[in-house]
Amino acid sequence: MNFWNNFAAKHPAAAKWVREGGLFVIVSNLITLFKYLLLQFLPKAFASLPVVDFGWPGIDITLFGETFKWNILGYDAAHGGLPYFCAYMVAMVIGECINFPIQRNFVFRSKGSLARQIGWYLLAFCLITCIVNSINCIWVAVAGLLVPDFIYNIGTTVLNGGISMVIFFFVNKIIFPEGEAAK
Repeated sequence: MNFWNNFAAKHPAAAKWVREGGLFVIVSNLITLFKYLLLQFLPKAFASLPVVDFGWPGIDITLFGETFKWNILGYDAAHGGLPYFCAYMVAMVIGECINFPIQRNFVFRSKGSLARQIGWYLLAFCLITCIVNSINCIWVAVAGLLVPDFIYNIGTTVLNGGISMVIFFFVNKIIFPEGEAAK
């Protein structure tokens, strides 16, 4: 504890980055684990929906002998289609509704405009979801051929959580700028 206090006194800006970065990683990983657990059960809640291609732009791609539809948003029928997309989005939205207030209030200690921060966070969530889903679409199609299910599920969770976490950290540094955070 003495080491940290000395470090924080000598390097306050670095200490703030270490504190925020460390807490951000811990909270983000816990939220990612929560989303993973939701995705173990939520697809059953949407099982009554038709398993149809649901995505955009739906470009046919073949990798490692597997042909699938590449989507920026959504999944083809072979990889869950509409029911999985609904479950995925519900898990992501619930996770972010928990993540935002924890990151804002506890990690970044922000006192800025809540409405503005929610707007930026929502925009970032939409962009990040599209980026991650476009990568995940390839992983879902190809990894299912190459690795056992439990590794595939771990990989999907790490891919979704890891990419989102890195992007959200830097977005949060913009959303919760220095002038709005508690010192």
